[in-house]
Amino acid sequence: MIGLLHLYAAALAAGAALPAAMPHDHDAMTMAMTGVFGDYPMTRDASGTSWLPDASVHAMSHVMHGDWTLMGHAMLEGVYDWQEGPRGDELTFTSGMVMASARRDAGGGDTLNFRAMLSPDPFMGKRGYPLLLASGETADGVSPLIDRQHPHDLFMELSASFAWQLGSARSLFVYAGLPGEPAFGPPAFMHRPATMTSPEAPITHHWLDSTHITFGVLTAGWIQDRWKLEFSQFTGREPDENRYDIERPRMDSTALRVSWNPGVRWALQASWADVESPEQLEPEVDERRISASALYGRDLGGGRELSATLAWGRKEPSEGSATNAIALEGAFEPARDWQVFGRIEWLETHELGEHHEDLDEVAKLSAGLRREFALGDRARVALGALYSLNRVDDSLRPSYGGNPHGAMVFLQFLAGT
Repeated sequence: MIGLLHLYAAALAAGAALPAAMPHDHDAMTMAMTGVFGDYPMTRDASGTSWLPDASVHAMSHVMHGDWTLMGHAMLEGVYDWQEGPRGDELTFTSGMVMASARRDAGGGDTLNFRAMLSPDPFMGKRGYPLLLASGETADGVSPLIDRQHPHDLFMELSASFAWQLGSARSLFVYAGLPGEPAFGPPAFMHRPATMTSPEAPITHHWLDSTHITFGVLTAGWIQDRWKLEFSQFTGREPDENRYDIERPRMDSTALRVSWNPGVRWALQASWADVESPEQLEPEVDERRISASALYGRDLGGGRELSATLAWGRKEPSEGSATNAIALEGAFEPARDWQVFGRIEWLETHELGEHHEDLDEVAKLSAGLRREFALGDRARVALGALYSLNRVDDSLRPSYGGNPHGAMVFLQFLAGT
């Protein structure tokens, strides 16, 4: 799978790449290509087997290599992060992702696809970066990671899939990943158009889409036009503190998801998962999770675009009370190369206070501005900044020093756009 990245890089160096078109500027190749899992627009494909609105932007370069179509994209960023208060911190770090895929279309419309996604996150250190109100996983295998966002593993996805075309707009598919993304929740946050350019992870991540990097997943799905039904068997345990290895698959958890794109601007999903022992520090606790989301995307013409996400997630642990989380995300490009983005989140949690039996409600508002500059036909750089305001319950305010603020300044490099 890693060879996909080398092959893609070599093809780009040879000048064989064709830049992927935006929805308002399709080239002939993009118009002719269907989705990886069926007969629908390729712009519908997101992370794992999840769906975006058909009108979404795809920033990928295409390379023909014999019978194979290679696609690739990279976004790497340097970030200065400042979080206020006694529980805050500051850090300069690097994050992002590099993606590559190899696709071969067989007779009758059947499709074989391999995909790899790598991240530089482990280089920021096991403790991750400061992010007030964030929780989930562990940094050292001993204590929970609180008020910090964990780094992703070096290998975020190494997957293979095959789809059988059964007729017009009807298909069956299988997807396997080590790691990969099971059929639960909306697309992972770094693949949602409303939030993909923000360097800040959502604090609702572990309610909505934390299973997106699962070491062992097998999904079977059926597609009928704008509907998709999926079943996954996957490893429930989240990745451990060693961010460079490939972990042993357990395949002990189950997920179901139904997706519906009622029009080119919408992608809806509802999903359920029975997750076995997700947390390393609480191995005896299992969880049931429920999620529902709506994604919206619209091309406004003249380089202007609008995207939004509304997502809800619920965790029901085998010990303790259930908690809910809601996220509303939006991004607007008022002119080509400019973007305004923001996110509002609310969640219930037992993890931020001194006593884990207490249930606290917290909320976060983030807003940012970003400006892109072209470096060539297939590379761009962007400068941006964001500001965040956190709201905590009265019981948490002494430890947080009130309702603390935060900010990030970032520089992004994008290839394949």
